[in-house]
Amino acid sequence: MAASPLPLPLPLPLPLPDRIRGRFPIFDSKVYVNSCSQGALSDAVRAAYEGYLTDWDERGAPWGYWMEKQEEARASFAGLVGATTDEVAVTTSVSAGVSALASGLDLRGRKVVVSNYEFPTIGQIWHAQEARGAEIVHVAAAEPGRPIPLERFAEAIDERTALVSITAVCYRNGALTDIAGVVELAREHGALVLLDAYQAAGTIPLDVRALDVDFLATGVLKYLLGSAGLGFLYVRRGLVESILPTDTGWFADRDIFEMDIFDYSPAPTAARFQSGTPPIPSIYAGVAGMELMQEIGIAETRTHVLGLTDRLIAGVDELDGRVVTPREHASRGALVCIASTDDHALVAGLAADGIEASCRDGNLRISPHCYNSAGDIDAVLASLRRQRALLVRGDA
Repeated sequence: MAASPLPLPLPLPLPLPDRIRGRFPIFDSKVYVNSCSQGALSDAVRAAYEGYLTDWDERGAPWGYWMEKQEEARASFAGLVGATTDEVAVTTSVSAGVSALASGLDLRGRKVVVSNYEFPTIGQIWHAQEARGAEIVHVAAAEPGRPIPLERFAEAIDERTALVSITAVCYRNGALTDIAGVVELAREHGALVLLDAYQAAGTIPLDVRALDVDFLATGVLKYLLGSAGLGFLYVRRGLVESILPTDTGWFADRDIFEMDIFDYSPAPTAARFQSGTPPIPSIYAGVAGMELMQEIGIAETRTHVLGLTDRLIAGVDELDGRVVTPREHASRGALVCIASTDDHALVAGLAADGIEASCRDGNLRISPHCYNSAGDIDAVLASLRRQRALLVRGDA
């Protein structure tokens, strides 16, 4: 009797970038490592824009349908961060969402504690509240490029603190904030916590319940693979109706089709933090980007990107360059910053080699994502080797 044939081994899954890279046409012409500024354009997002134009062309002014698309965006983001849909406002930007939030808080004689790692819009919004009686207190890092120590937050947060405003990942150096530690300090003094997750969403799994933050603001432009013009604000359900925004618009009303100009009746949900006509084209693109990112897998992306950035950091060390970003996985996001004697010249030099990157605060920013490969990192290192004169020495 003939022996049964042995089963063939299952094929090993392809590495992450090999599975998806073909969906991002930019890699046909250049090495793209600038996702901290804007995610690469995918076939899905391009098709979504084409779908918007087709719907506009064929349907005329299908506002009922477009409102369904807005709700689709709300649901997609809620699922991404573990929120419910009534806790999510669909905004045009982080600026719009946080401005609406700030307008509804009574900050007279109260403190807002702000980390020095915030994006400008956050600091500007909170300092604008000084005209309404708020005191703004900044928390600085102990060492450049390192996460801000919890002791610094502990010194600033007290019984007068209304809110602590932190970023998940600093856009200037890639440092990851100890979110849990800051939240615990805030809770001890009855303060609320706002998390700006723009440099984290899409590369680090986020769960608002586990994080225990009161507010989370972000957008889809970067690692969520959407385009400019779409943001979200999460507001913890128990807080929604206690905050009455004065920075508002008709899409924040309890019933936008009442068309009532004689009173202010905000929605009982986080929609009260919305404003005017929603950004319909960006919603199409944003839904496509978020769905694609969910399909790719954010947890797998985090592991993949950490491997790429480990490779980058080791290569910069070999070039005797100075990495400004923390080296420990638990202390950094997806971008790695490299000190430069002329950061704009270094970005231009990389561009001449077909590499798209960016700079901030005197540092070159390299931000790989799910679609980047080890070969991309090697190309960056080869370009940096040719431009070593523009790198700050590691021991300088």
